[in-house]
Amino acid sequence: MSLTLVLNGQSRTFPSLPEPAGLDDLIAVLGLQSDRVAVEHNGEIVPRASWSQTAVAAGDRLEVVHFVGGGI
Repeated sequence: MSLTLVLNGQSRTFPSLPEPAGLDDLIAVLGLQSDRVAVEHNGEIVPRASWSQTAVAAGDRLEVVHFVGGGI
């Protein structure tokens, strides 16, 4: 079974995620480093410590911001 979410304004289907899945599962599937990501779930910022307890279900709206460092 796959899970369809609205991620950063676009509908995306995640075939490898069960429903419900935790935010930590989603971040892992996206291949992002958890220490460089902020997540808003249905309009609420979710602290990183709560990701594994925060379930995502079909139709949920998420905004994921990935911080990138750089410089000279």
